[in-house]
Amino acid sequence: MRIARIDAVPIHGTIKPDFAIISSLGRHIVGQYVLVRVYDDQGRVGLGEASVTSVWSGETQAGTIALIQQEFVPILVGADPFDLEWITHRMDRAVFGNSFAKAAMEMALLDLQGRILGVPVYRLIGGGCGGASGGNREIGIRLKFVVGAVEPPLAAERARRMVELGWQAIKVKVGRDPDPQADVDRLRAVRQAVGPHIWLSVDANGGYTVAQAVWAAAQFEKLGVMLFEQPTRRLDHAAMAQVRRRSGIPIMADESIFTPLDALEAIRRRAADVFSLYPGKHGGVRATQQIAKMAEAAGIPCTIGSNLEREVATAAMAHLVWATANLQCDRFPGDLIGPLYFEQSLATRPLDYQADRLRLPEGPGLGIDVPTA
Repeated sequence: MRIARIDAVPIHGTIKPDFAIISSLGRHIVGQYVLVRVYDDQGRVGLGEASVTSVWSGETQAGTIALIQQEFVPILVGADPFDLEWITHRMDRAVFGNSFAKAAMEMALLDLQGRILGVPVYRLIGGGCGGASGGNREIGIRLKFVVGAVEPPLAAERARRMVELGWQAIKVKVGRDPDPQADVDRLRAVRQAVGPHIWLSVDANGGYTVAQAVWAAAQFEKLGVMLFEQPTRRLDHAAMAQVRRRSGIPIMADESIFTPLDALEAIRRRAADVFSLYPGKHGGVRATQQIAKMAEAAGIPCTIGSNLEREVATAAMAHLVWATANLQCDRFPGDLIGPLYFEQSLATRPLDYQADRLRLPEGPGLGIDVPTA
């Protein structure tokens, strides 16, 4: 069996106005992504998704399509879809970076493998360890809802509404305002709206200086914040380590960890208590598992992050969580929430969200189908 054809097409999505993510990196109000289809010589097809955002990885929709057509198609067409290690090595040699494009290709190949064999993707990448939810697939993967860096009354109202719908964990964006007091005011309003028992975290997306982050951490701790994500700028492990030493809240690295080398440096610097991982950042599901294993060896728990992926990539991430013991979403709720934020579903059948839980998709491969037109 051989790969016969690869299509890469643009997909567009508008985020619900009430859910728009506003952070120190700007506004995420549309998704200009890429859908990948890999066909074998029997006509079977595997799906992948590149949820590209230029401010995040430097990749764009048009650039990703061109790269796949010009660089990856010559490598993959004619190859055995099960030769994933060889294909990954060839893609890495041909193209530097572009992790979301590479992740999309790997997703499509894993989906195709699963459809050929009639098994779900999580079986191909380690089997069900149940790390996400204590081994019970019916419970699903624990998630948190993300509230943007909006005015305190609006943030409070959005958080309250989701708690009323059954969400037990909320993440609030911070680091956008020059004065971190604005973030403290937003968190105080949210805490008052949701009550003392809701799990709260904050995400600065690298928007603070060390001094600002240390001051803010002390204020957030008084409000019962459980996790402080990416307080200082990406890849400045020394700065984040300073914050970690002076913070009473666990620090989570996100933008600071794209590659295994980044993870090694964060471990060496003792820059974080938790890692936020997901395939788009790391170039694929298997690369994400590699970093999760590195973190596990260092005693660092991980959780699953997000770039507001659509259904295909979100399904791949759900399979990843289910097969990876150190993705500890019950302890640190994950971010597999992208499909909830878009006005229209990409898939023929929506993913199964039950309040703040996502159930693993059923069926072979990723368990997701997308209309052809």
